[in-house]
Parts: sequence; C-alpha cells; structure tokens
Amino acid sequence: MDGIESMVLLWDIGLIILVSAMFAFLAKFFKQPLILAYVVAGIVIGPFGLKLITEQSIIQILAELGIAFLLFMVGLELNIGRLKDVGKVSVGCGLGQIVITFTLGFLLAISLGFTQIESFYIGLALTISSTLIVIKLLSDKGELDTLHGKIVLGTLLIQDLVTIMALAILTTIESISFVSIITAIVTALSLVVVAIVMGKYVLPPIVWFAARSVELLFLTALAWCFVFAAFSHIVFTEFLGFAGSAICIGSFLAGVSLAAFPQNLEIVGRIRSLKDFFVTIFFASLGMQVPLYIPLIKTMILFSVFVLIGTPIIMMLICRHFGYGNRTSLLTGLALAQISEFSLIITTQGVSFEHISPEIFHLVTWITLVTGTVSSYYILHSESIYNWMLPHLRIFNRFSRSTALEDIPRNTKRHVIVFGCDRMGSVIIKTLQAMKKKFVVVDLNPEIIKLLMTQKIPSIYGDVGDIEILERVDLQYADVVVSTIPRINENLLLIEETRKRNPDSIIIATARNVNDALTLYNKGADYVILPQILCGEKISDFLMDYMLNKTEFSYMKKKHIIQLESQRRLNQLIKYNSSFLSLIERKIEGRNY
Repeated sequence: MDGIESMVLLWDIGLIILVSAMFAFLAKFFKQPLILAYVVAGIVIGPFGLKLITEQSIIQILAELGIAFLLFMVGLELNIGRLKDVGKVSVGCGLGQIVITFTLGFLLAISLGFTQIESFYIGLALTISSTLIVIKLLSDKGELDTLHGKIVLGTLLIQDLVTIMALAILTTIESISFVSIITAIVTALSLVVVAIVMGKYVLPPIVWFAARSVELLFLTALAWCFVFAAFSHIVFTEFLGFAGSAICIGSFLAGVSLAAFPQNLEIVGRIRSLKDFFVTIFFASLGMQVPLYIPLIKTMILFSVFVLIGTPIIMMLICRHFGYGNRTSLLTGLALAQISEFSLIITTQGVSFEHISPEIFHLVTWITLVTGTVSSYYILHSESIYNWMLPHLRIFNRFSRSTALEDIPRNTKRHVIVFGCDRMGSVIIKTLQAMKKKFVVVDLNPEIIKLLMTQKIPSIYGDVGDIEILERVDLQYADVVVSTIPRINENLLLIEETRKRNPDSIIIATARNVNDALTLYNKGADYVILPQILCGEKISDFLMDYMLNKTEFSYMKKKHIIQLESQRRLNQLIKYNSSFLSLIERKIEGRNY
C-alpha cells in the first residue's frame, strides 16, 4: 500500500468516526440505539448516499476486519460456565428455534417464488439471532446474569455453534453428498474441540503468566485471536478447499476459549474501547453496502415481520414447554427477535459461491437493519412490553410443562419472603429457622430449589422480576420482604408491587452502589444493604468491641470458619445433587427408550 492509498484509508476511517459521532449525538439526544446511528452514518457517506466513500475494497476490508474483532469480543463475553443452570433449556431453545424458524422461513421463501437454494440461504439467515446486539444491550441493562439473560446467552451459543457447522457445509453445497456434509461437520466440530482443549490445557499457564502485566495480558489475548483465526483458515483450506468464513469462525472460537478464565474481566475491560471502535466501523460499513431502494421491499417487510413476531412466539412456546414463566419466556423471545451478523456472513458467502444473487444479500441486509433496530427497542423496553401484554399471555399457559420446582403452602400469612438463597440469603434463612419464623424462598437456581425442597423448606423456582411469581408467594400478606439480589430494575419492581399490595410490609433490598441505594430508598425501601458499607461497619464494630481482646477475635475467627465450611459443604451438596439428579434422569430416559 503506497502513501496515497494509506492516506485514503486513514481519511475514510476518520470520516466514518466523525460522521458516526455526529449521528451518535443525535441518537443519544433522542434516546435511540447507537447502532442505528452508525448504520445511518454509513448510508449517508456511502456510495448510495453522498458518495464520500466509494472504494468498495476498502469498505470490504473494514467490514471483514471489524466483524473478526467483534466476533472475538462476542466470544469473550460468552462464558459457558455461567450457563450451567440453564444448559438443558438453552440446548432445547437453541435447536428447537433453529429447526422451527428455518423450516417456516424456507417454506415462506418458497411460497414467495424464490428458488430452493435461495430459500435455503434466506431460511438460514432468518434463523440466527445477533449475539453482538443482544449482548451489548443486555450488558448495558445489567441483565446478562438474569434468568432470561442466561437462557438467551445459552441459546445464542447453540445458534453460533450450529452456524459454524452450516458455514462449513456451504462450501460443499454445489457437490453436496453425504461424505462432503460429514467432512464439513467434522471440520467445524474439530475446531470447536481444539478451542475447548486449548482453553483448558494449553492456555492457562500462558494466561496466568501474562496476567502479571495488564498490557501483556491484552496483547496475549489479541495474539491468540490472530493465531486461532489463522489456524482456522488453514484447516478450512486443507479440508474443505475454501476458507471464506474461516477467519470469523476462528476469531469467535478464540474468544470463547478465553471466556472462562478469571482474567476474562480484565481482558474485556481492556478490549472494550477497541470493541466500541469496531462496532462503529462494522455497522457503518454495513450501512455503506445498503442500497436506499430495493425492488423486494414488500418481501423485506414480510420477512422482517416474520422475525419480529414469529421469533418471540416460537421462543415463548419452547420456554413454556420447559416450565418457565410468561415473563422469562417473553423476555427471552423479545431479546432474540432479530437476525445476525452471521446472517450477513452466510449471504456474503452465498454471493461469492454464486449460489445467490447480490439482490438476496441486499434483502437480508435490509432485514438485518430493520429487525436489529426494532428489536433494540424490544430489549430496552422489555418490561413495559411484558406489563402491557401480561393479560394476553395466559393463552401460553396451556403449553407449560411443570418443572415441579415449587413447594409453598397456600394462603401463607405474616411470613418473610427471601429472594436469592446463595451466600447472604443462606445466612438469613438460618436465622429465620432459629427464630421459628415462617418464610418462603425464591431463587432462579434450580439446584438450590431442589436442595431446599429436600430439606422441606418452602421455596419456589423463579425470578424476582416476574409478577406471576410475586403473586404466587402471597406478597400481599408478607410481614417482611428481603431481596439479596443487587439488580436495580428487579428491586424497583419488587418495591412497587409490594407497596401496591401491602403498604405496611417491611422491604429490605440490596444495591451495588450508593446511587442505586438512594434510588431504592426514594422508591420506598425500608433498608438497603450495601455490602461494602455493611462490611466496613461490621469491621468497625469488631475494632471497637475486640481491639484489646485477641481471645474474642479468635472466637469470631472460629465462628466464621465454621460458617464458611458450612457454606462450602452446601455448595458441594448442590453440585453433587445436580450430578446425581442428572444421572437419574439419563437412566430414566435410557430405560424409556
């Protein structure tokens, strides 16, 4: 690249950032998603707008580089360890949604006059939800660790793994045969296995050594991204004869292999600014490729409506089948109601293979823009949508299969409701038992609920933000409501619903920071637990009471160790209980088979 070309590239990047920043200011002022601002900026400065950037090769390079880095960062935030509580429903939702959506999308495309190969690409593109958009918006809302957030992440992971295999199969679709399909699937699965093995056995000593320096850790993570992307390129070239999407797949798997490390937060923290930069580049470059007019406008609207309405309904049916409530099911469906950056990769490959025409790529691109924009509002206003639709969701109850994770007496009165049983909650429960006080536990970890049920402790599996759960635990009759969950939105809903039903109830909530604590007090909480301040107060009491008496400190130390050992045994029992029940379930399924 000579000096003139370098200047052109720098000019183009600078122009993208400048115009994107201008539209981002407008989007922020009008409270619109920033992703929409980046796309509009790309449309304005691209070859279909003001023609300030017309060099397609530069646009393509920026798009490919951007999506490779983006998928690496998406993989980094897909920590599989966080999904162990919802593994079964994630697999069921992921595979079920893929099969149903692909079938319906394929049939819809056929009915609209597309060829079978075009319908195959369209159906596949409509199937995959956007990991990038969903993780970004759920992370901004602080909902990645909620029940529906975990199900969404698990579903996205299954979708992405299936997409990797689908991309491998596309390279053999012209000479499709049983052998070619098996080769493609084995190649894709081999990459997944290699990423998992490397992440478990090879990378740990390297990452732990690199963690001594934050800068070295950052460079190590980026180097691993490039190494595995290059390795994927070689594997695809050797075994499939084509490596069109290998770099993107390799980047994503490189991120997944690093996601489970304790240093993951440091890596993500260092890369976040880089991610924001490439989010801007990718979506702006996407906007540059979008023609302002396509002849298939009615078809585009029809497919977009199918995704925006059909996906939430499909996900609700599947989640209700697994026994989840209407709130969790609806919020899961709303989060997945868009198509993915992987959809663009798939159709790009289809055009390069000459399987489909550029018009199909433009169609899918417009569907991506429309569904991505609308679903952003779905996610941002999901609670309002749920409250509005609540009276109409009863129809989905007939599709529910009880999980039997409930053991609460009917018409309980003058009791304590504890939301969240892990750590702080388990200590509160022991105190309530010692006081012989009636109480009910609500937790979204099924293994904790199973263990509590074996101990004959009244409990129910559910989310603090689910109004249906609040109704089932007799909130209107509770003396005290305690939330050990530090999520501000759920606690605000809990305070609002408690005050509406039971103004005299004592409400104790938990907050992450001072601002959240003051907000909860302003909304009606009687006491807000701030773990950092509470710990400081406790230590201050220790210093005042036992400063001159080491014997008392020794007593407190022994008492604390006993509590910690008890908590550790409880955690081990939960883990053992989960493994044992899984074994029994497999035995029963095998016998039924």
